[in-house]
Amino acid sequence: MADVKRVERPLSPHLQIYRPQMTSFTSILTRITGNALIVGVVLAVWWLLAAATGPEYFAVANAVATSWFGDLIFAASVLGVWYHYLAGLRHLYFDAGHGLEIETAERLGWACIIGSVVLTVITIILV
Repeated sequence: MADVKRVERPLSPHLQIYRPQMTSFTSILTRITGNALIVGVVLAVWWLLAAATGPEYFAVANAVATSWFGDLIFAASVLGVWYHYLAGLRHLYFDAGHGLEIETAERLGWACIIGSVVLTVITIILV
């Protein structure tokens, strides 16, 4: 067999030396909020199924859904919905070829985060 000459290649950046960018942070946040929305949907579906099952079972589900834990889950779900909505608008803007400069993309990322928090607070106050 022929001798294989190993070429020393640089390693790809690791988390200790890589500075996260706003675009990567918002991408990760989109995935996290998308998966977290599942918890809110499961709680809502459980509550609806319990309502259809009977009053005793509904009392248990309603106690969980209206507790501090249920309120936290539903508030986080509202935050996730607003974040996904704003991130989707941002991606449509990117797909049109606009806002791809680093500074603009970072501002749009902050706008998604801040906007989703503000819209969540407004939604919770109004509902």
